[in-house]
Amino acid sequence: MSQQSNHNITESDLINGCIAGNRRMQEELYRRFSPRMYAVCLRYAGTAEEAQDILQEGFIKVFKKLATFRGDGSFEGWVRRIFVNTAIEHFRRKKYLQPVTEKEENTMEGNYLSVLDDLAERDIMGLVQQLSPGYRTVFNMYVVEGYTHKEIGDILGISEGTSKSQLSRAKVILQDLVKNFLEEKSNTKKINP
Repeated sequence: MSQQSNHNITESDLINGCIAGNRRMQEELYRRFSPRMYAVCLRYAGTAEEAQDILQEGFIKVFKKLATFRGDGSFEGWVRRIFVNTAIEHFRRKKYLQPVTEKEENTMEGNYLSVLDDLAERDIMGLVQQLSPGYRTVFNMYVVEGYTHKEIGDILGISEGTSKSQLSRAKVILQDLVKNFLEEKSNTKKINP
């Protein structure tokens, strides 16, 4: 069995085959989407093992809910939404959020500088992974997934203000991580010209 995805199989045939319980089509769906969905899981997980758990849980949900896909929008977008929701549910079970005062929030927001533009996506993902689970989840939901603070609050069962403060603190921590990362990179270049 080849590990490469077979793109000759249409999305419609793939979906119908999976609904019918065709094992080959289920394996194909997994091969086709697992690399991209694993990247989504990694953004929310603290470890590779946790990301694997979310990935498996997400695929179980995709297979269970496949018959509900109506074709509104892209199939990949529908699959991605299931994985984001699975990662968020995983996070909610752990309850990692920490309160931040309004004074801290204002100070942090004022100090945040956007230096992420200079880094490669892989470097940014590595730095985001270093955030605590609460900060990482709110950061991903707001910056990557485009949720509003109100939506984040409703989904995670926190106040809108807590969501804002989590994002502010995440940005400050990321700023420090980026600064340290760039300094290390610069020092490495000086040592190894």
